[in-house]
Amino acid sequence: MAWRSGSAELVPGHRISLLHDGERCLPAMLEAIESAQREILLEMYWFDSDATGRRFAAALSAKAAQGLRVCVTYDAFGSWEADRAMFAQMRAAGCKVHEYRPLPFLPWHFRLTNQRNHRKLLVIDAQLGMLGGTNLADAWAPVSQGGQGFRDDMVRIEGPAVVQMRDIFLATFRSETGQRRSLPPSPAPSLIGETRALVLSNDRRGHRRVIERAYIAAIRRARTRVLIENSYFIPSFAVRRALAAAVSRGVDVRVVLPFLSDVLIASYATRRLYGYLMAHGVQVYEWGQRVLHSKIAVADDWCTVGTHNLDYRSFLHNLEVNVVIEDAALAGELAARIERDVAESRRVDPVSWKYRPLMQRLLEVIFYRFRRWL
Repeated sequence: MAWRSGSAELVPGHRISLLHDGERCLPAMLEAIESAQREILLEMYWFDSDATGRRFAAALSAKAAQGLRVCVTYDAFGSWEADRAMFAQMRAAGCKVHEYRPLPFLPWHFRLTNQRNHRKLLVIDAQLGMLGGTNLADAWAPVSQGGQGFRDDMVRIEGPAVVQMRDIFLATFRSETGQRRSLPPSPAPSLIGETRALVLSNDRRGHRRVIERAYIAAIRRARTRVLIENSYFIPSFAVRRALAAAVSRGVDVRVVLPFLSDVLIASYATRRLYGYLMAHGVQVYEWGQRVLHSKIAVADDWCTVGTHNLDYRSFLHNLEVNVVIEDAALAGELAARIERDVAESRRVDPVSWKYRPLMQRLLEVIFYRFRRWL
Protein backbone atom coordinates (compact mmCIF):
# COMPACT_ATOMS: atom_id res chain seq x y z
CA MET A 1 0.00 0.00 0.00
CA ALA A 2 1.27 3.44 -0.90
CA TRP A 3 2.06 5.67 2.07
CA ARG A 4 -0.02 8.85 2.28
CA SER A 5 0.50 12.15 4.03
CA GLY A 6 -2.96 13.58 4.55
CA SER A 7 -4.56 13.45 1.09
CA ALA A 8 -1.22 13.52 -0.76
CA GLU A 9 0.43 10.28 -1.82
CA LEU A 10 4.17 9.75 -2.07
CA VAL A 11 5.12 9.41 -5.72
CA PRO A 12 7.90 7.35 -7.33
CA GLY A 13 10.54 8.58 -9.74
CA HIS A 14 13.25 9.94 -7.42
CA ARG A 15 16.95 9.51 -6.91
CA ILE A 16 17.86 10.66 -3.40
CA SER A 17 21.11 10.65 -1.46
CA LEU A 18 21.78 11.58 2.17
CA LEU A 19 24.42 14.07 3.25
CA HIS A 20 25.67 14.50 6.80
CA ASP A 21 27.32 17.51 8.46
CA GLY A 22 28.79 20.62 6.90
CA GLU A 23 31.87 18.72 5.77
CA ARG A 24 29.72 17.11 3.06
CA CYS A 25 26.67 19.37 2.86
CA LEU A 26 28.42 22.68 2.17
CA PRO A 27 30.70 21.43 -0.65
CA ALA A 28 27.76 19.58 -2.23
CA MET A 29 25.72 22.79 -2.27
CA LEU A 30 28.60 24.74 -3.83
CA GLU A 31 29.05 22.01 -6.43
CA ALA A 32 25.33 22.18 -7.27
CA ILE A 33 25.52 25.97 -7.66
CA GLU A 34 28.52 25.65 -9.95
CA SER A 35 26.67 23.10 -12.11
CA ALA A 36 23.69 25.42 -12.72
CA GLN A 37 22.93 26.33 -16.33
CA ARG A 38 19.78 28.46 -16.11
CA GLU A 39 18.41 29.09 -12.61
CA ILE A 40 19.38 28.99 -8.94
CA LEU A 41 16.79 29.37 -6.18
CA LEU A 42 18.05 29.58 -2.59
CA GLU A 43 15.99 29.95 0.58
CA MET A 44 17.99 30.18 3.80
CA TYR A 45 17.20 30.99 7.42
CA TRP A 46 20.77 31.85 8.45
CA PHE A 47 22.92 33.31 5.67
CA ASP A 48 25.92 34.77 7.47
CA SER A 49 28.62 37.09 6.15
CA ASP A 50 31.44 35.01 7.67
CA ALA A 51 33.86 32.96 5.56
CA THR A 52 31.24 30.32 4.71
CA GLY A 53 28.54 32.83 3.85
CA ARG A 54 30.84 34.93 1.69
CA ARG A 55 31.99 31.83 -0.20
CA PHE A 56 28.38 31.18 -1.17
CA ALA A 57 27.69 34.85 -1.89
CA ALA A 58 30.62 34.88 -4.31
CA ALA A 59 29.50 31.68 -6.02
CA LEU A 60 25.94 32.99 -6.46
CA SER A 61 27.16 36.38 -7.68
CA ALA A 62 29.43 34.75 -10.25
CA LYS A 63 26.51 32.77 -11.66
CA ALA A 64 24.27 35.86 -11.79
CA ALA A 65 27.04 37.73 -13.61
CA GLN A 66 27.03 34.94 -16.21
CA GLY A 67 23.37 35.68 -16.91
CA LEU A 68 21.68 32.97 -14.83
CA ARG A 69 18.50 33.72 -12.90
CA VAL A 70 19.56 33.76 -9.23
CA CYS A 71 16.89 34.33 -6.58
CA VAL A 72 17.73 34.34 -2.88
CA THR A 73 15.55 34.69 0.21
CA TYR A 74 17.13 34.99 3.66
CA ASP A 75 15.38 35.42 6.98
CA ALA A 76 15.98 38.78 8.67
CA PHE A 77 16.03 37.33 12.18
CA GLY A 78 18.05 34.22 11.39
CA SER A 79 20.60 36.34 9.51
CA TRP A 80 20.50 39.36 11.80
CA GLU A 81 24.27 39.36 12.35
CA ALA A 82 25.09 39.31 8.63
CA ASP A 83 26.57 42.37 6.96
CA ARG A 84 23.84 43.78 4.67
CA ALA A 85 26.57 45.14 2.41
CA MET A 86 27.23 41.56 1.30
CA PHE A 87 23.64 41.23 0.08
CA ALA A 88 23.91 44.64 -1.63
CA GLN A 89 26.96 43.36 -3.52
CA MET A 90 25.00 40.28 -4.58
CA ARG A 91 22.21 42.50 -5.92
CA ALA A 92 24.76 44.57 -7.80
CA ALA A 93 26.01 41.36 -9.43
CA GLY A 94 22.50 40.57 -10.65
CA CYS A 95 21.07 38.38 -7.88
CA LYS A 96 17.44 38.97 -6.86
CA VAL A 97 17.86 39.03 -3.06
CA HIS A 98 14.91 39.31 -0.68
CA GLU A 99 15.04 39.81 3.09
CA TYR A 100 12.13 37.97 4.69
CA ARG A 101 10.21 40.00 7.30
CA PRO A 102 12.77 42.72 8.11
CA LEU A 103 13.36 43.74 11.72
CA PRO A 104 12.78 45.40 14.13
CA PHE A 105 9.94 43.70 15.91
CA LEU A 106 7.06 46.13 16.22
CA PRO A 107 4.31 45.42 18.78
CA TRP A 108 1.52 46.14 16.30
CA HIS A 109 3.13 43.82 13.73
CA PHE A 110 4.09 41.09 16.19
CA ARG A 111 2.07 38.32 14.51
CA LEU A 112 3.84 38.93 11.20
CA THR A 113 7.33 39.51 12.57
CA ASN A 114 7.07 36.45 14.83
CA GLN A 115 6.61 34.25 11.75
CA ARG A 116 10.06 33.38 10.43
CA ASN A 117 11.26 31.62 7.30
CA HIS A 118 13.13 28.67 8.77
CA ARG A 119 13.58 26.80 5.47
CA LYS A 120 16.93 25.81 3.98
CA LEU A 121 16.53 24.71 0.38
CA LEU A 122 18.38 24.99 -2.90
CA VAL A 123 16.87 24.31 -6.34
CA ILE A 124 19.04 24.11 -9.47
CA ASP A 125 17.47 24.34 -12.97
CA ALA A 126 14.28 22.69 -11.61
CA GLN A 127 16.22 19.41 -11.85
CA LEU A 128 18.22 19.16 -8.64
CA GLY A 129 17.11 20.05 -5.13
CA MET A 130 18.74 20.05 -1.70
CA LEU A 131 17.08 20.61 1.67
CA GLY A 132 17.78 19.99 5.33
CA GLY A 133 19.00 21.72 8.45
CA THR A 134 22.31 23.13 7.21
CA ASN A 135 22.60 26.93 7.16
CA LEU A 136 25.25 29.00 5.40
CA ALA A 137 27.45 29.92 8.34
CA ASP A 138 30.75 28.92 9.92
CA ALA A 139 28.82 27.12 12.66
CA TRP A 140 28.34 24.29 10.12
CA ALA A 141 31.87 24.34 8.72
CA PRO A 142 34.17 21.53 9.93
CA VAL A 143 36.18 22.17 13.07
CA SER A 144 39.33 21.44 11.05
CA GLN A 145 38.48 24.46 8.89
CA GLY A 146 37.80 26.81 11.81
CA GLY A 147 34.08 26.08 12.08
CA GLN A 148 32.00 24.71 14.93
CA GLY A 149 31.05 21.46 13.21
CA PHE A 150 27.33 21.46 13.99
CA ARG A 151 25.82 17.97 13.58
CA ASP A 152 23.24 18.19 10.76
CA ASP A 153 21.78 16.53 7.68
CA MET A 154 20.58 17.27 4.14
CA VAL A 155 19.22 15.34 1.17
CA ARG A 156 20.09 15.67 -2.50
CA ILE A 157 17.02 15.04 -4.66
CA GLU A 158 16.35 14.46 -8.36
CA GLY A 159 12.82 13.80 -9.60
CA PRO A 160 9.29 15.22 -9.20
CA ALA A 161 9.93 16.52 -5.66
CA VAL A 162 12.35 19.10 -7.08
CA VAL A 163 9.45 20.75 -8.92
CA GLN A 164 7.54 20.77 -5.61
CA MET A 165 10.50 22.51 -3.99
CA ARG A 166 10.62 25.10 -6.78
CA ASP A 167 6.90 25.81 -6.41
CA ILE A 168 7.29 26.17 -2.64
CA PHE A 169 10.10 28.67 -3.11
CA LEU A 170 8.26 30.64 -5.78
CA ALA A 171 5.01 30.85 -3.81
CA THR A 172 6.77 32.66 -0.96
CA PHE A 173 9.13 34.69 -3.17
CA ARG A 174 6.32 35.95 -5.39
CA SER A 175 3.99 36.82 -2.52
CA GLU A 176 6.73 38.66 -0.62
CA THR A 177 8.31 40.52 -3.55
CA GLY A 178 5.48 40.83 -6.05
CA GLN A 179 7.83 39.54 -8.78
CA ARG A 180 5.67 37.24 -10.86
CA ARG A 181 6.31 37.80 -14.55
CA SER A 182 10.09 37.45 -14.28
CA LEU A 183 9.78 33.94 -12.83
CA PRO A 184 8.44 31.36 -15.30
CA PRO A 185 6.18 28.48 -14.20
CA SER A 186 7.74 25.20 -13.21
CA PRO A 187 8.31 22.59 -15.93
CA ALA A 188 6.80 19.12 -15.96
CA PRO A 189 8.64 16.87 -13.48
CA SER A 190 11.21 14.35 -14.63
CA LEU A 191 11.11 10.75 -13.37
CA ILE A 192 14.50 9.52 -12.19
CA GLY A 193 14.84 6.36 -10.13
CA GLU A 194 12.25 4.40 -8.14
CA THR A 195 12.26 6.01 -4.69
CA ARG A 196 8.91 7.30 -3.45
CA ALA A 197 8.98 10.79 -1.92
CA LEU A 198 6.93 13.90 -1.21
CA VAL A 199 7.92 17.40 -0.11
CA LEU A 200 5.78 18.95 2.62
CA SER A 201 5.57 22.65 3.45
CA ASN A 202 3.54 24.35 6.16
CA ASP A 203 3.24 27.74 4.48
CA ARG A 204 -0.57 27.98 4.43
CA ARG A 205 -2.87 28.39 7.44
CA GLY A 206 -4.70 25.14 6.76
CA HIS A 207 -1.37 23.31 6.38
CA ARG A 208 0.37 24.53 9.53
CA ARG A 209 0.63 21.03 11.03
CA VAL A 210 1.08 19.01 7.83
CA ILE A 211 4.64 17.95 8.70
CA GLU A 212 3.78 17.11 12.30
CA ARG A 213 0.85 15.01 11.05
CA ALA A 214 3.18 13.14 8.72
CA TYR A 215 5.33 12.28 11.73
CA ILE A 216 2.30 11.09 13.69
CA ALA A 217 1.01 8.97 10.80
CA ALA A 218 4.41 7.30 10.38
CA ILE A 219 4.75 6.64 14.12
CA ARG A 220 1.29 5.09 14.24
CA ARG A 221 2.13 2.79 11.34
CA ALA A 222 5.50 1.70 12.74
CA ARG A 223 5.89 -1.96 13.70
CA THR A 224 9.61 -2.33 14.44
CA ARG A 225 11.40 0.99 15.02
CA VAL A 226 10.96 4.71 15.49
CA LEU A 227 14.20 6.69 15.66
CA ILE A 228 14.08 10.47 16.03
CA GLU A 229 16.96 12.94 16.16
CA ASN A 230 15.81 16.49 16.76
CA SER A 231 17.50 19.67 17.91
CA TYR A 232 14.53 21.44 19.54
CA PHE A 233 12.21 18.70 20.76
CA ILE A 234 9.09 19.99 22.53
CA PRO A 235 6.47 17.72 20.96
CA SER A 236 2.74 18.22 21.23
CA PHE A 237 0.66 15.79 23.27
CA ALA A 238 -0.45 14.11 20.03
CA VAL A 239 3.17 13.24 19.17
CA ARG A 240 3.94 12.09 22.71
CA ARG A 241 0.85 9.90 22.77
CA ALA A 242 1.78 8.36 19.40
CA LEU A 243 5.28 7.54 20.70
CA ALA A 244 3.87 5.97 23.87
CA ALA A 245 1.39 3.91 21.84
CA ALA A 246 4.21 2.69 19.60
CA VAL A 247 6.16 1.44 22.63
CA SER A 248 3.05 -0.40 23.85
CA ARG A 249 2.95 -2.22 20.48
CA GLY A 250 6.52 -3.42 21.00
CA VAL A 251 8.18 -0.84 18.76
CA ASP A 252 11.77 0.19 19.54
CA VAL A 253 11.38 3.94 20.15
CA ARG A 254 14.51 6.03 20.69
CA VAL A 255 14.97 9.79 20.67
CA VAL A 256 18.36 11.49 20.32
CA LEU A 257 18.46 15.04 21.65
CA PRO A 258 21.21 17.61 22.23
CA PHE A 259 23.22 17.71 25.41
CA LEU A 260 24.74 20.94 24.08
CA SER A 261 22.20 23.32 22.58
CA ASP A 262 22.62 26.67 20.88
CA VAL A 263 19.26 27.65 22.46
CA LEU A 264 19.63 26.82 26.14
CA ILE A 265 16.12 27.80 27.19
CA ALA A 266 14.65 25.41 24.63
CA SER A 267 16.69 22.55 26.11
CA TYR A 268 15.16 23.22 29.54
CA ALA A 269 11.66 23.06 28.05
CA THR A 270 12.59 19.80 26.30
CA ARG A 271 13.86 18.21 29.52
CA ARG A 272 10.53 18.95 31.18
CA LEU A 273 9.15 16.09 29.02
CA TYR A 274 11.81 13.49 29.80
CA GLY A 275 9.80 12.07 32.69
CA TYR A 276 6.73 11.47 30.53
CA LEU A 277 8.73 9.92 27.72
CA MET A 278 10.71 7.55 29.91
CA ALA A 279 7.65 6.59 31.96
CA HIS A 280 6.07 5.38 28.71
CA GLY A 281 9.12 3.41 27.60
CA VAL A 282 10.72 5.87 25.18
CA GLN A 283 14.51 5.66 25.36
CA VAL A 284 16.02 9.16 25.59
CA TYR A 285 19.63 9.87 24.64
CA GLU A 286 21.66 13.08 24.81
CA TRP A 287 24.37 13.60 22.18
CA GLY A 288 27.13 15.92 23.39
CA GLN A 289 29.98 15.72 20.89
CA ARG A 290 29.13 19.15 19.47
CA VAL A 291 25.92 21.10 18.86
CA LEU A 292 23.18 18.81 17.53
CA HIS A 293 21.03 20.58 14.91
CA SER A 294 19.50 17.57 13.08
CA LYS A 295 15.81 17.18 12.17
CA ILE A 296 15.60 13.56 11.00
CA ALA A 297 13.49 10.50 11.75
CA VAL A 298 13.00 6.88 10.71
CA ALA A 299 9.86 4.76 11.17
CA ASP A 300 10.39 1.29 9.66
CA ASP A 301 11.00 1.99 5.91
CA TRP A 302 9.76 5.60 6.13
CA CYS A 303 12.13 8.46 6.84
CA THR A 304 12.21 12.24 6.78
CA VAL A 305 14.82 15.01 6.59
CA GLY A 306 14.10 18.71 6.72
CA THR A 307 13.92 21.91 8.72
CA HIS A 308 10.94 21.10 10.95
CA ASN A 309 11.62 20.68 14.65
CA LEU A 310 9.08 18.81 16.73
CA ASP A 311 8.26 21.96 18.66
CA TYR A 312 5.55 24.59 18.76
CA ARG A 313 7.46 27.23 16.83
CA SER A 314 7.78 24.95 13.81
CA PHE A 315 4.10 24.07 13.54
CA LEU A 316 2.63 27.36 14.77
CA HIS A 317 4.87 30.12 13.43
CA ASN A 318 7.74 29.21 11.09
CA LEU A 319 7.82 28.37 7.41
CA GLU A 320 9.30 24.87 7.24
CA VAL A 321 9.96 22.21 4.60
CA ASN A 322 10.59 18.46 4.90
CA VAL A 323 10.87 15.62 2.44
CA VAL A 324 9.25 12.33 3.46
CA ILE A 325 10.63 9.21 1.82
CA GLU A 326 9.55 5.61 1.56
CA ASP A 327 12.60 3.53 0.70
CA ALA A 328 14.04 0.64 2.72
CA ALA A 329 17.65 1.33 1.72
CA LEU A 330 17.55 5.06 2.51
CA ALA A 331 15.68 4.46 5.77
CA GLY A 332 18.30 1.88 6.69
CA GLU A 333 21.12 4.29 5.88
CA LEU A 334 19.56 7.08 7.95
CA ALA A 335 18.84 4.66 10.79
CA ALA A 336 22.50 3.60 10.76
CA ARG A 337 23.53 7.25 11.12
CA ILE A 338 21.16 7.71 14.07
CA GLU A 339 22.45 4.45 15.62
CA ARG A 340 25.97 5.83 15.33
CA ASP A 341 24.88 8.95 17.20
CA VAL A 342 23.14 6.78 19.81
CA ALA A 343 26.44 4.97 20.37
CA GLU A 344 28.12 8.33 21.03
CA SER A 345 25.34 9.51 23.35
CA ARG A 346 24.51 9.15 27.02
CA ARG A 347 21.23 7.43 27.78
CA VAL A 348 19.18 9.38 30.31
CA ASP A 349 18.66 7.15 33.35
CA PRO A 350 15.12 7.37 34.79
CA VAL A 351 16.30 6.88 38.38
CA SER A 352 19.02 9.53 38.24
CA TRP A 353 16.67 11.85 36.41
CA LYS A 354 14.12 11.57 39.19
CA TYR A 355 16.65 13.06 41.64
CA ARG A 356 17.97 15.92 39.51
CA PRO A 357 18.58 19.29 41.24
CA LEU A 358 15.62 21.41 42.29
CA MET A 359 16.86 24.47 40.37
CA GLN A 360 16.96 22.45 37.16
CA ARG A 361 13.37 21.32 37.75
CA LEU A 362 12.29 24.91 38.34
CA LEU A 363 13.91 26.14 35.11
CA GLU A 364 12.24 23.30 33.20
CA VAL A 365 8.82 24.29 34.50
CA ILE A 366 9.36 27.98 33.77
CA PHE A 367 10.57 27.60 30.19
CA TYR A 368 8.08 24.86 29.34
CA ARG A 369 5.31 27.35 30.10
CA PHE A 370 6.70 29.53 27.29
CA ARG A 371 7.10 26.60 24.87
CA ARG A 372 4.85 28.18 22.22
CA TRP A 373 7.26 31.09 21.81
CA LEU A 374 10.70 29.45 22.11
